[in-house]
Formats: sequence, structure tokens, C-alpha cells
Amino acid sequence: MDQSAIKNFLQSFQDKRDRTIAVVDFGNVEKWKESLGWRVGIRELARLAKNFSIGNKFLRRFYYGVDYGPKENSKELSPWSRYIFETASMNGFEAISKRVKYIHSSSNINGFDKKCDLDVEMAIDLVEQRDFYDNLLLFSGDGDLMRAIEYLKKSYGKHCMVMSARGHIGREVLDAKSNGIVEEIIFAEDFEYRLNMDRFVKS
Repeated sequence: MDQSAIKNFLQSFQDKRDRTIAVVDFGNVEKWKESLGWRVGIRELARLAKNFSIGNKFLRRFYYGVDYGPKENSKELSPWSRYIFETASMNGFEAISKRVKYIHSSSNINGFDKKCDLDVEMAIDLVEQRDFYDNLLLFSGDGDLMRAIEYLKKSYGKHCMVMSARGHIGREVLDAKSNGIVEEIIFAEDFEYRLNMDRFVKS
């Protein structure tokens, strides 16, 4: 989309914003920088989300794996994880976290891989909160939620859009778009000017 098309798109969305849930898979969003060449900051992401979803904070949901380090009994959150989580909360997101797992790996120079999958939590939340929204905007190109979105579309008539970076769209998302499960795929690159603007829609 060019800027004119984006402006018209956002204007057409004005009356839907209080019935739209925005779901941010931040682990996926962070990977966009690989092809964007710039990082989508949390503050800018929150402002962008408010162009689509206003009102109830719980409808702007931020999912993030928090890091307590490799010791399973550690209760000390890493400074970076604390910053991410608190920044999301302070910028109008309902922040949902899950502890990162450390998995031993001989192929990793550090001796372990980090893993945190929040797909189940996102899917359950979308189903549980279905009475509070008509439209869903998913900030993630990962296709793992497509089965849940198909269920919400066919059973409850929910409308889904996906925002991601080009090159980060899973085959499942493209198939869902072809089958009418996902109604629109929009690209973060096209919205860069909105991410850098000083003025955004207030909640």
C-alpha cells in the first residue's frame, strides 16, 4: 500500500476500532528487522496498534517470552526482559508472558537454545475473548494460529487481518488468505512512515 491507500484503509477502519483485538507476537515481530533493516520499537508498535484497536486495554495484547536465565529455580527476571515487559504495559498493551525454556544444545556456542512458544496461549485467549471483538489484527506472519483463526471465522464470523514483513509470511497464512480465512495481509514496510510519526490516534 502507498500512503494514500493506507490513509483510506485506516479511515475505513474508524468505526471498527472498539471491536478489534490486536494480537502482537513480539518474538515474531522482532525477527522482522532481518528483512526490514530497522527494528519495530514497542512504543511505535503500540501507537500503530491504536490505529486499529482502542478502548479496552485487554484488546491490545502483547505476548512475550520472559527470560529468568538457565536456572529453573531462578526468580530474577533479566533486565532486558523486564524492560520489554514493563514498556509494553506502560504503552497500553495487556502484556502476557511465559517463561523462556533453556534447552541444552551441542550445536550452540552457548551450550543451549532458548525456546518459548505462546501459540496455545494466544489461541485460547482469542476464543475466550470472542464476545468482545469482531475483528482481529495479528502482528505475526507465523502460520501456527491459522487453525484457530479458521475456527473463529467459521464458527463466530470473526474477520482476520495479518500484519507482517515481506519474507516473513508463512505458507499457512498465504493459504488462509487464498481460502478467505484471512481477509487482508498488510506489510510493515508500507507502514514505516506511520511508525515514525509523532501523532497517532489516541485511545
